[in-house]
This record gives sequence, structure tokens and C-alpha cells, in this order.
Amino acid sequence: MQTVNTPEISHEAHPDLRVFGLLTFLISESLMFGGFFASYLYLRGATAVWPPEGTEVELLVPTINTIILVSSSFVIHLGDTAIKKNNVTGMRLWYGITAMMGAIFLAGQVYEYWTLGYGLTTNVFANCFYLMTGFHGLHVFIGLLLILGVLWRSRRLGHYSATKHTGIEMAEIYWHFVDIIWIILFSLLYILTLF
Repeated sequence: MQTVNTPEISHEAHPDLRVFGLLTFLISESLMFGGFFASYLYLRGATAVWPPEGTEVELLVPTINTIILVSSSFVIHLGDTAIKKNNVTGMRLWYGITAMMGAIFLAGQVYEYWTLGYGLTTNVFANCFYLMTGFHGLHVFIGLLLILGVLWRSRRLGHYSATKHTGIEMAEIYWHFVDIIWIILFSLLYILTLF
């Protein structure tokens, strides 16, 4: 009887490209927001009175929202730092606080929409305002779901650790992206509108 030698199948570890995939996705999202920003600046430059009469922006709630959202970037980073020290409880605490801050931001945005006094189709400024802040709000909501997903998965013993925390890093990266986009939006829609 003859034996057949079969070569062993090698299962070398593939590089983990999840973070690279997320960064690629965020670059594409940046291009989309960049198109919104460029269109807004073009329309602003082509219009004599900006914003048009009856569509003034209020600063108090958006400024509070900005402080909350920017602060949440520091808070979520504390969660990432905690897991890198193998402190799952600390990560849960900081991610839970970040989730609450994100929910408060969204509630503030809903309150602002409710009290503005103009709608999506009032004029071109209102259209830009609702489109950009609404699209950003959708991203905050998705980020909130990612954070809640991390918290849910952290319930399983050993799911996250000092050496196994890619999901936590990805949620943090996404959240920082959302914050950076908001800083640009706040500058364009609220601060620049004052001048």
C-alpha cells in the first residue's frame, strides 16, 4: 500500500485590518461632510444676507452641546486607557458616561430643532443647517450604538482585555471623528454666522 504525502495547510495569522477598514470608511465620510461644508460656504458667499431673515441661530444650547460632546472625547479615552490596564470595570464606567453624554447631546439637538421656529424647507440656510446637523446627529446616534455595543459585549468574561480591545479602540476612533466633525459644523453654522 502506498501512502500519499499531503502538504500541511498553513493557516498563518492574517493581519487585523478592522481598524484600517474603519479609517477608510471615516475618510469616505469626511469627503461627504467636506462636500456639505464646501456647498455651505459657496451658498453663504453667493448670498447677500446670511442667514436670511427669520433664520437666526441660537447659541446657548449648541454651545452647551459642544462642551458636552468635546468633553466626551476625553471621557471615552479614559475608557480606552482603562482597558489597556486590564481594567474592564473602569472601561465600562467611562464608556457608560460617554454614552450618557452622547444621549444628552442628541436630546439637546432635538430640543434645538423643536425651538428653532423654522424648518428644513424655509430657505437655503435652514436646508443646509438641518441637513448637516441632522446627518451629524445620525453619526452621533451610530456612535452611541457602537459604545452601547462595547458595553454589552464587555459583559462576557474575558471578551476585552489589555491585549484584546480592538472593538473598544474602534468605538473611540469613531467617536473622535464625530467630535471633530461637530467642531467644524459648530464653527461654520454658529460662530461664522455671527460675522
